[in-house]
Amino acid sequence: MIVAHSLTTDAVRLPSPEEQRSAFSLPPPEAGDWFVLRTRSRQEKVLAGDLQARGIGYFLPLICAERMYCNRRFTVDLPLFPGYLFLRGSNDDAYFADRTKRIAQIIRVPDQKRLDWELTNLAQVLSTTTSLDPYPYLKKGVRVEVRSGPLRGLQGVVEDRMRRHRLILQVEALGQAVSLEVDAAIVDIMD
Repeated sequence: MIVAHSLTTDAVRLPSPEEQRSAFSLPPPEAGDWFVLRTRSRQEKVLAGDLQARGIGYFLPLICAERMYCNRRFTVDLPLFPGYLFLRGSNDDAYFADRTKRIAQIIRVPDQKRLDWELTNLAQVLSTTTSLDPYPYLKKGVRVEVRSGPLRGLQGVVEDRMRRHRLILQVEALGQAVSLEVDAAIVDIMD
């Protein structure tokens, strides 16, 4: 699909659904450091297309949602964290993204290992058919690890929400989190 830039006459190619789904795999560590890019309104997918065309590693977690337009239902892929995209690369790569005029802020990540761990957990969940529910970030809670099933090894924080056990996957750099339903019998408390 071709979409015209609003600022220039150049055309930008948006990633195909297959390319967007492949974005669920993280760029390798040798690609560089993580940067969190706070995008301008509704620019996440277009920026992902710009980065992909340039060969810059990024992670844009998307979820499927149903929307109504003109009394018709459509399934659309929406960013899990609206307004944010994760870039893995050099300072020059981050500055290239800034020059696209699609981002509002480059957020440096002081704890690279923690963000990598959090995004690895998200990528693991997104590669399954598990339904995610955006969830307000919670600082308090018990850290657990799933010990069986397709999400074995997944670590997160458990909270009780409307009397159902929920596993919370946090992305501390954004101050946001997502939740998924999990049976409390298959989790072990971590120290």
